[in-house]
Amino acid sequence: MTTSRTRRCALIRVAGLCAVLALTAGACGGGAPAPEQQASSGPQVQVLDAQGAPVFRVAPFWPKPLPNKWSMQQVVDLYVDRDDHVWIINRPADARPDEVGAGGNPPRTDCCVVGPMIVHFDPEGNVVNAWGGPDHHPGWPGRLQTIGVDREKNVYVSGTMPGDSIIKFSSDGKFLWDFGHRGPKVPGNQVKMNNQQTDIFPPGIGAFDFDEDEREIYIADGFLNKRVLVYDMDTGAFKRGWGGHGMPLSEITNEPTPPYEWTGGPPPDQQDFAPALHCVHVSTDKHVYVCERGMNRVQEFTTDGKWVKDFHVRPETPSRGAGCGGIWHATAPPCGTVYNLALSRDPEQKYVFVADGTNNRVWIFDRQSAKMLGSFGGNGRYAGQLHWIDAIKVDSKGNIYTGEVEDGKRVQKFVPVMAAAQ
Repeated sequence: MTTSRTRRCALIRVAGLCAVLALTAGACGGGAPAPEQQASSGPQVQVLDAQGAPVFRVAPFWPKPLPNKWSMQQVVDLYVDRDDHVWIINRPADARPDEVGAGGNPPRTDCCVVGPMIVHFDPEGNVVNAWGGPDHHPGWPGRLQTIGVDREKNVYVSGTMPGDSIIKFSSDGKFLWDFGHRGPKVPGNQVKMNNQQTDIFPPGIGAFDFDEDEREIYIADGFLNKRVLVYDMDTGAFKRGWGGHGMPLSEITNEPTPPYEWTGGPPPDQQDFAPALHCVHVSTDKHVYVCERGMNRVQEFTTDGKWVKDFHVRPETPSRGAGCGGIWHATAPPCGTVYNLALSRDPEQKYVFVADGTNNRVWIFDRQSAKMLGSFGGNGRYAGQLHWIDAIKVDSKGNIYTGEVEDGKRVQKFVPVMAAAQ
């Protein structure tokens, strides 16, 4: 039965349809063919579904198992470098006892142990190197959140506890530079909102990205505050900043964003950003995209802070307020739909891929029109499903990598489904 179905799909694939069926209906006896099985004669193009969304399939055996009995913990962020190597944050802050039972003396179980917090994979999924942890450097973040890798393969990490900042290391983990601007190490409930000062980051630094052409770091200061700030990438000097829809820093309120009563519709509109701001990314044509999880939207700006447009991402999903839970919450599910995003790597960066950790899907948007074209994923723990997706990146070949937190705890690779050009 499987053999005949596979033959039938091979015929359909010539018309570019089998790949769509494989992704959406589980046809073809286990999904679309691996790249080496696809026809290689003539030009190949990525299959689009009926709505114009590019189609992907999961690579179920990427990456290869971690060595040394290391456990895979929360993949809160990841980065694809210039050589398509993948770097992940392997955050063990919420490791469960049954996951690290081999770390006792004597060991309770055969596997596993807490491994390094920065893990570097080659394109085939082999571990190249790994390093990092609380004892690696005195300024190591208390709770890792974001990673970036520059063209020289220097690695930057940040964290979201009071006293955390951005630290720069060489690819093998040698300390190079500290961004500074640290607030005092105090309990989180003692940190107050202040959207006008730019000297320090009392809550730590959640999300950042850099524009290496201009030597600038963009910081989404939005786990407590409500703004985007830009600093010099080499000196750490402040350059500019703005609030929601481009408002000046002086006009941002220092009051908490009010909750709203969710009745099945979107949150009430507002000019201010609504925390949490979960990402900031800069496109090749110098537009800035900010993940506004508290409003179920992405805001797009020019690099000088002029608002361009909004992307609304499943706005009817609860975004904040009563009934919203965090990681490991026993009764309340998460809220908000925009945990992170990635831009496609074609010259025009045609697509925006949004990681939605509440609906556990990757939503695909046309970047110019902000039209939603489709999605992939769905809640679950089988290969190709997602549970609390928090990270997403795209490599130069169009492969998408996702990272999951809470008890999803994995990185997955989704490859473009290709067919002969018509």
